[in-house]
Amino acid sequence: MKIIIIANDPGGLYNFRRELISTLKNKYEVIVITPVGELIQELSKLGVKIIQVPIDRRGKNLFRDLKLIIRYFCILRREHPNYVITYTIKPNLYGGLLCRFLKIPYAANITGLGSVFQTDGIFRKIINNFYKVSLKKSKAVFFENEENMNLFIKQRLVKKNQTHLLMGAGVNLQHFQLLAYPSGNIFKFLFVGRIMREKGIEELLEATRKLVNGDVKIELHILGYMEENYSNLIYKYQEEGWLFYHGVVKDVRPYIKNTHCFVLPSWHEGMANTNLECAASGRPLITTNIPGCREAVIENKTGLLCKPRDPESLYNAMYKMINIPENDRKYMGELGRKHMKDVFDKRKIIDETITLLFGC
Repeated sequence: MKIIIIANDPGGLYNFRRELISTLKNKYEVIVITPVGELIQELSKLGVKIIQVPIDRRGKNLFRDLKLIIRYFCILRREHPNYVITYTIKPNLYGGLLCRFLKIPYAANITGLGSVFQTDGIFRKIINNFYKVSLKKSKAVFFENEENMNLFIKQRLVKKNQTHLLMGAGVNLQHFQLLAYPSGNIFKFLFVGRIMREKGIEELLEATRKLVNGDVKIELHILGYMEENYSNLIYKYQEEGWLFYHGVVKDVRPYIKNTHCFVLPSWHEGMANTNLECAASGRPLITTNIPGCREAVIENKTGLLCKPRDPESLYNAMYKMINIPENDRKYMGELGRKHMKDVFDKRKIIDETITLLFGC
């Protein structure tokens, strides 16, 4: 059997789906369609064939997207896959539409709703109708949180019997093991993610700056690709001595090890993998009370929740976390890892995914 996986980013596939891809590769021929990006070489080392196709992930240029559709069409016609699995909005929409036309069995993964679902304009109506057409013949539509799934069902974008709820991509508990909790007089927060407005980067910088101005001894360590241009602000705060920007890294574990708390004030998520990885490593979390983030936290036991788009709420949560005794924070991290074992074990999620896809 030949399986094609279509995604908009090789780094995301490698970081969060490599175990699933390796499991599929053990039994099937696997081809990945993805643009050039971080970790594409590591992805190829999994033994899959990679076909590089450029994609404007957030763009609305119809000409570019038409070229993308044509490229997908030519590849699908040439490769004759037995099954196609898609991730993220454009691969889901265009890949699903083409698979329906070519009568290829396919499954879509709704890894998040994206910014278009935060509005009620004409563009959202267009996307809704596109989803209805593209997903109509999908063998399975996977969701990472219940509210996203219920929204699609309520708006009749999919039929209920098509849908399956998975707890995100899960977390590899062997790779992300419990780390010793650090001591020290300086409290260190960690943020991992794309640096962009919708990840809550502005609220995070404002809340941290307020803590610094209040003479709280803290550091903020940021990892990730600068999706939007916050470089001037970040470099300014680096010069002030409390912010440390490390860029894109291949292994986040050394940074988790040296920090006391992970913070993700995102506006919307499918399931925030970074929350899962840091909780599995024994770090308490601060994240927003939204679908895709709140599931990773047992409130006041493994972490704290704050309001989205609210720097004051985030500041209060960060201040509260700093003032929790070190042994209690360590215990929060240990409970967080247990929560990951109970709910988010990647091995269980991979087995469930393959059973739902292939019935075996």
